[in-house]
Amino acid sequence: MLDKKLESQLDGLLTKYAELLIGSSEPEQVEKIKAYVLYSSIAKSMPPLVKHWNESYPDAKEAMKELVNEIKVMNEKHRSSQK
Repeated sequence: MLDKKLESQLDGLLTKYAELLIGSSEPEQVEKIKAYVLYSSIAKSMPPLVKHWNESYPDAKEAMKELVNEIKVMNEKHRSSQK
């Protein structure tokens, strides 16, 4: 279990990341970013594990692909609104 101070600080970091990435810090959006960050991190550090997971859960793999695409679109909209 994380200590409450660290947990709170990490939540703040994740919220700020979501705000900078997609322009929203709504709790639902932050949860999407959390899943995206977790999956991306594991995919980079342990590709065979993610490959196994994708093969074991093809429906989850598709859901992650949709989530990544959704975040990409939100990021593009946010970036274009900053210009």
